[in-house]
Amino acid sequence: MCTSLTYENSRGDHFLARTMDFAFELGGQPIFMPRQQEISGDAGTFTTKYGFIGAGRNLSHYIFVDGVNEFGLGAAALYFRGYAKYQQSAPADKLSIAPHDVVAWTLGNAQSVADLRELVKHIQILDVPVSLLGLTTPLHFIFSDPTGDTAVLEATNADLHLIDDPVGVMANSPELNWHLQNLSTYGTLQAAERPLQDRLGYQLPTQGPGTGALGLPGDYTSPSRFVRTVFNKHYSEAAADTPSTLTTLQHLLDGVTIPKGVKLMADGTSDYTQYRGYACLDDRSYYMEPYDNQELQGIRLTDEMLNDWDTPVEYPLDHTPHVKHLN
Repeated sequence: MCTSLTYENSRGDHFLARTMDFAFELGGQPIFMPRQQEISGDAGTFTTKYGFIGAGRNLSHYIFVDGVNEFGLGAAALYFRGYAKYQQSAPADKLSIAPHDVVAWTLGNAQSVADLRELVKHIQILDVPVSLLGLTTPLHFIFSDPTGDTAVLEATNADLHLIDDPVGVMANSPELNWHLQNLSTYGTLQAAERPLQDRLGYQLPTQGPGTGALGLPGDYTSPSRFVRTVFNKHYSEAAADTPSTLTTLQHLLDGVTIPKGVKLMADGTSDYTQYRGYACLDDRSYYMEPYDNQELQGIRLTDEMLNDWDTPVEYPLDHTPHVKHLN
């Protein structure tokens, strides 16, 4: 399970943030991937053109679940159980891609969402398992760039195409269009206090500020997280610069972050937010915030990295909780 959102601050800078919610320990960390890499993907080898950074892990080859590339294109993969339908083979004129390799292929080959709209016509996502989990991961993907263009890729049949995401939010199943339709159920909610009407001549006492959001779902299901994120994103005050925007995004993700133990799987394991990722699309930087240390830890794509480095670089996360004492 996961939640993702895009954000534009008052300066016009764009961001893509997400929670990574999973019961199995994924062990991801920030990784830099240089230009011109040949990647032996699980459905076939593909080559990247562009450098990028993001959260990933080396499992015989580097697998990424989110990140941003040198053109500011951001991508994130989220679970799509029960709806993702992959093919068994690809036509001769299309590149075969495993679901868990889509993010790396995208960041390594597309310059923008508009560019990606054309490129996805030339790939096919195959039913290929990832070794870490021993199963084919049902995924859908959200993409955004510095123009604010945001779209989702949902492989529900062999015809791959991007779907516009007008609210810049994505969660898990069902499909994006279902979530957008479901928003109308909560279309009367507002940030301002809602005055109460009388009942049988009795004037009901107000419960104060917050009554405009009465009925906003508070559980951790995908539909509820989607609605809650759209509401909070819509009404939150716009931040002015990158540090304040990252802080705002932290607060927005607080609304859907899952503590350990409050959402249990059928086998008793805890589905929780293992980390939160933040891609700054305009300045090509990426930050991770692990569960046990809420200090942002990030890297920025520099010209030196892009022009001179030719080997992937892993950046271990600091999992030690940081507390600042004032005396």
